This record gives sequence, C-alpha cells and structure tokens, in this order.
Amino acid sequence: MTSAPNGPRPPTLLDATLPVAVLIGLIALTIALFGVGATDGPLQVALLLSAAFASLVAFKNGYTTAAIAEAAVGGVTSAMGAIFILLAVGALIGTWNMAGTIPTIVHYGLSFLSPTWFYFASAAICALVGMVTGSSWTTAGTLGVAFVGMAKVLGISEPIAAGAVISGAYFGDKMTPLSETTILVPQLVGRGLSVSRHIRNMIWTAVPALGVALVIFLILGLRAHPSAAASTDAAQQALEAEFHISVVNLLPLLLLVVFSIRKFPPFLSILGSALFAGMLACFTQWSIVRAFVDDPSLGPIATGIKAIYGAMATGFVSNTGNQAIDKLFSRGGMASMLTTIWLVLGALSFAAIMEHAGFLDRLLRPIVSRTRTKGGLILAVNASGIGLNVIAGDQYVADVLPSRMFSSEFERRGLAPEALSRAVEDSGTVTSVLVPWNTCGAYISGVLGVSTASYLPFCFFNILSPILDVCYGFLGFKVPTVGPGEPTGVAIADAGSAQRAEGII
Repeated sequence: MTSAPNGPRPPTLLDATLPVAVLIGLIALTIALFGVGATDGPLQVALLLSAAFASLVAFKNGYTTAAIAEAAVGGVTSAMGAIFILLAVGALIGTWNMAGTIPTIVHYGLSFLSPTWFYFASAAICALVGMVTGSSWTTAGTLGVAFVGMAKVLGISEPIAAGAVISGAYFGDKMTPLSETTILVPQLVGRGLSVSRHIRNMIWTAVPALGVALVIFLILGLRAHPSAAASTDAAQQALEAEFHISVVNLLPLLLLVVFSIRKFPPFLSILGSALFAGMLACFTQWSIVRAFVDDPSLGPIATGIKAIYGAMATGFVSNTGNQAIDKLFSRGGMASMLTTIWLVLGALSFAAIMEHAGFLDRLLRPIVSRTRTKGGLILAVNASGIGLNVIAGDQYVADVLPSRMFSSEFERRGLAPEALSRAVEDSGTVTSVLVPWNTCGAYISGVLGVSTASYLPFCFFNILSPILDVCYGFLGFKVPTVGPGEPTGVAIADAGSAQRAEGII
C-alpha cells in the first residue's frame, strides 16, 4: 500500500479505540475457551491477530506496509535484552537444579522457615536480595524458584508464596539505584531529578505498602494449614539421600550476587552463574550428572559437557527414582522459555504498532488535558501506567509514555518531578507483573511455575503501591511541589536506547 498524498492522517478516537476493543475481546474469548492453558499458545495468537487488526487501521490512515513492518520489528528489537535474560534464566534454573543449588536452598530453608512465618520471611528475604541485585527478575528466577519449591514441600499455598516472592522482589527492585527502571524513570521525567531524590520520595509509598503486605503475609502464615503428608524432616532426609547438600552448592548464588554488585550486565551475570553451576555439578553431584546423561559409552569429560549443555538447553531432568524430588527439580532450560518469549514478541508487536500509528498518544492526550486537580493528575498517571501494562504488554512502554506525556503538565501545575516519577513507578513498574501477557507477568509466571491469575490476589505490595500513591495525591500528603530555583528542563529518552544504555544485555 502507499501512503496518503500528505502523509499519514492523525487517528480518530475510534481508530485508537477499535484495536484495544479487539484485543480485549480476543483475550477474553481465549481465556474463556482455554482457561489457564491460554498462555501456552492461544493467547499469543490473540495478540498477533490484534496486532494485525491494528495494522489494518494504520493502513487506512495512510501508513505504508514498510512503515508498519519497521515499527513491529523495532518493537521486537527493543525486547532483545529481555529475551536474552529469559534464555539465561532458563539455563540458570536447569544448572542450579543439577548442581544442587536450589535443592540446598530448599533444604536449609526447611530448617529455618516454618509454615507459620514462611510467607513473611519469603517476602522480606526477597526484598533484601532485590535491593542487592537490583533486579526483580533475577530475584524471582533464583530465590523465588526455591521458595515456591519449599511451599510445595511444606504443603502450603504456592500462589501465596509466589505473591510473597513478587512483593519482596519488586520492593527491592524499586528501592535500589542498581535497578534499570529506577535509573530510567528519573531520566525520562528530567527536570534535574536525581536517582537518589527519586528513591527518597518513593519510600513514602513503597515502605508502607511492603509493611502492610508483610503483616498480611504473617496473618496468612498463622492461618495456614499445611497439607503435606510428609514432615519437613522426611523431606530433608529425602533431599540428602539424592543430593550432596553443602554450602559449596551456594557458590553459584554468591557469584551472581557479586556480579550484580559489580554491575555486570544481567544477561552475562546470569549466564555466567549458570555455566559455573554446571561445572560445579560435575564435582559435587557426579552421580546426579551421570544419571542425567545416562550414556555409559561417554567418558567423564564428555559426560560433564553433555550434562551442562543439556541442562542449559532443555533443562535438568532428575532421575533419582524419588517421584516427589524428580517432579520438583526437573525444570529449567532455555527451551522452557520459548513459549514466554513468543508471548513477549506478540505483545510488543501490538504495542509498537499502536505507538507508531499514534493510537496510544490519541488515547492518552484527552486524559492529560481533562484532569483538573493534582489528585486527578496523579490518578491519571497511575491509570495510564496500569492501562498501558494491559494494552501494550510491556513495562517499559508503561514507564516511558506517561513520563513523557505528563512531565510538562506536572511542571505547569508546580509539582516536583519526583511526584511524577513516583506515580510512574507505582503503576507502570510494579503492576506489570499482574498482567499475564505483559513481559514481566509472562516471565515471572514462567519461572515460578504459577499462573498470573493464581498469584495476582496475593501480590499485596504491587496492588497497594498505586492505591497509596493516588490516595496521597488527593490528600495532598507527601506530594512535593517545585521550590524556588528548581530546574525545569524536560529530558525525553527512548525506551530501547535507555535499556541499551543501562547495559541490560
């Protein structure tokens, strides 16, 4: 197709609304027909069909086939960092299981974490580790996997355990200068906003939200009724019988923390820890490695190499004969992440077309112009962040667009830039994990093995953060205003370039 003589036409409100309506309709139909199995392929089809429909509307408005194709490819390209991390985490889960790292964490955890305060401790520990690593993804993909495994052994709720892991991991991600979103959002908002100032202002919503979440997790733990037939002692004995349990097995976790502190790119850090764990397994879990490869014709070196490749590529498969252990620790591999990657590609293709054709801008502009009060403006930012996580399916889109579009309005009304950056983080960053087809929701669900719909009601921190921010806005509590001599220049950054600048891959 060719473009209109005077170039593409601005979209009408109907143009912008129709693709969203089609998306919602197809997703609702998919979930109704396939239930929890929707993310295994049908949901991806729904997203690609929605992207195709958005393309048709864009063609009608004068956009060329080449322009739309370039936009879709650009959207996918911006996700390459996330895709590499997904593959690396899959490899890490496989080799950490083979090396006994995750079984060792589970074993030691069973010694110290009773069902009564398990949820509370899971959230608190993940919050601390998230602050050290600066990544909710890394925290959930390592300790999170172990904690959900422990919940299964203890006979308590895996969805609640997943909610505790996510609440803690996202708090840690928000409250550290090591996090890419914590660095990105102040840059997008601009006006001289520093990362430290941004974090200090987020304390007023993040700490109360986590505090309330911890209290709820403690109450849920007190009311928990473990259903496991075997005692924790029996579970520990079973682990000791199959794996060589030792603090040495925790070296891959220590290495990952060191890489994170030294600010190595996440992909290289995770992949490096995965490779190290695979090599460690050949010394500490040789009987497990040999049973996994199950090829007597191979020598020790060939067996070790094949085991490392296999665990990283298709995941570790436990062959101990203990059904409970084999089921719990047979996981991981890059191949296990391919369905999640498919979901990410579909969501970002739709988002890229919606943004390039001006549909997202057309939907957000009326919201910006019609807000009359400061509380209403903060509500609009939070609603936009949550809405974009649903429509666009990507955390970075939900962070970038509101930061760009509301910055001048916040400045005009005398609100400090940290008021906007907090609203963006409280909505765009933390609610992304609550949407099944969002990159974050797809990733977390994939690594924890718990569906988004199952863990969503228990992500108390993620639910409370935007609620508190909106309440503060209407009450005028801790909503900073611009002081004398405040810088007013607005910086605008591109999500893809920002990710590359922060060294995500």
